[in-house]
Amino acid sequence: MKNQEKIVKKKPSGCGCSNIPISIILIFIGGGYWLFTHQKDFLTNQLFALVQQIPIPEEVQPFLADITANIPTAKPSEKTPESQTATQTQSPPQILANDPQPNAEKQPKTIHKKAVNPQAGTTWESKIIRGVYISRYAITNNTDEKTIRERVRYYHSQGINTIIHGVWGNACTMYNSQVMQKTLGYESCPNEFQDRWLDWLIDEAHKHGMQVHAYFEKGIKIDENSPVFDLAVARKWIVPGVDRTHPGVDHYVLDVEIPEVGEFFKDILVEFVKKYPKIDAVQWDDYLGYYAELPGKVDRTASLTKFVEEMIAEMKKANPAVSFDLCHHNPYWAKQYFAADWENWSVDRVFIQVYSEENFAQELGYVKQSNGIAITERQFQHLESLVKDPEVQSILIFPLSGKPEEAIAQVKKITDKF
Repeated sequence: MKNQEKIVKKKPSGCGCSNIPISIILIFIGGGYWLFTHQKDFLTNQLFALVQQIPIPEEVQPFLADITANIPTAKPSEKTPESQTATQTQSPPQILANDPQPNAEKQPKTIHKKAVNPQAGTTWESKIIRGVYISRYAITNNTDEKTIRERVRYYHSQGINTIIHGVWGNACTMYNSQVMQKTLGYESCPNEFQDRWLDWLIDEAHKHGMQVHAYFEKGIKIDENSPVFDLAVARKWIVPGVDRTHPGVDHYVLDVEIPEVGEFFKDILVEFVKKYPKIDAVQWDDYLGYYAELPGKVDRTASLTKFVEEMIAEMKKANPAVSFDLCHHNPYWAKQYFAADWENWSVDRVFIQVYSEENFAQELGYVKQSNGIAITERQFQHLESLVKDPEVQSILIFPLSGKPEEAIAQVKKITDKF
């Protein structure tokens, strides 16, 4: 026992390392290596906090002080505005039948922030644009002035402040066009309509503080019922293959890479904004794009961007007061499946169309970085949350039923509850 007491009471020599508990040594070896390879502030602090909780003999403390004094401290990270941009790991909605899901590494890590208006409020009335789409066929059968003006007043009474009305579709105009006459030999679609219908619509809307946006339905696509179809086939204006983006309807894409076709569209748009100088905006949709499954796997992204940029530039030159708007799929989906790289188009406003329940929540990330959302009656269960979200600036209603009056009455009934 005496010998044991001498060993216990013997004054330690050297640094006292032999008396350091093995647990402390392992912590410093492993922690030191990790620290020099992963200099992250918050984890470093956690490591030292853990060490401080371990009982340390008094004779070892000077030795620890020498070690910790020589460990470099990571500087606080300074985030740039770019690194603060919201990121999205998206699985785009399945809008095409039998589409493979895109690879994760190809999905966008950040979403380009478009120049947008200030945040909207959290009520229906505070949304910047509360719009309704009306088909070009709504003014056929010679719809008279009284009916058109009453229709505008009805939408105004239901809280709508923007009418997005079809003026073009299937490669023909719902107004008399000299460009159509010169290029195709007839001045409009074969439907019957009053020549001044759009003038009446714009006039009545502006009286009530509303806007009118001209909707270029179907964009650069046609079907076999188009009055242009046979001529387009004869002139070889159509991209080879059938566009089956929407099941049940075979569409054909007019090839805007052909100079004659590209100029036709540009001339149509320039003519329109000159003929109707008080129109507030023109809007194109996802039919401004090529179908990814067309034969040949040709990448037409760059040529479509060039065409759109030239078309916008000529329109702005003719009437700079008119806004060029787009209602399309999210930027990843649009570019991947439609060659529509709209983030590099000089559009004034972009609205994300979300007509499917697939990945609705994920799509909202794109919506909040655009000018708003377009939905159908199938998404009305989301209307309250969309209205109450200040980052959703505008809401456009696309009546899938073909009955816009009924759809808007339903919107009012829903929004009156909150």
